[in-house]
Amino acid sequence: MMRISVQKEDFSLEQESLALRGNRTDIGAIVSFSGLVRDFPEGSLKCMTLEHFPGMAEKQLAAIAEEARKRWPLQEVTVIHRYGELRPGEQIVLVLTASLHRQAAFEAAQFLMDWLKTDAPFWKKEKTGDDETWVEAKKEDDDARDKWLKKS
Repeated sequence: MMRISVQKEDFSLEQESLALRGNRTDIGAIVSFSGLVRDFPEGSLKCMTLEHFPGMAEKQLAAIAEEARKRWPLQEVTVIHRYGELRPGEQIVLVLTASLHRQAAFEAAQFLMDWLKTDAPFWKKEKTGDDETWVEAKKEDDDARDKWLKKS
């Protein structure tokens, strides 16, 4: 099973993990990653606004999750990405991977996040005081994604 959601509302790690697991007894590992809005060291971030193209974002998230399912023996995958105005400390993204064994679940979760950071069609704008700035892509995010190209 695969659950992909692009939503404005918050999510519950506990509820999503329970839903992913269901009544299954064949899952040996569930790995979770929850990404949060991170404030600046000086505490100046007022909010981050995430924009996306509805339909296109879900399609791209599903394609990335399908690639993970091809590479690892995953039983379940959940990817939730929020949009809209988010404040420091709020949740942005959730990735859950379930597999018979922990290594596949860990590697798949890392793969998903590395690809989501670069290839998911979301745009971030940070607001500090009266200033608003679009967040530029980072070389280290591209490098993290590119390492998986060598492992395909």
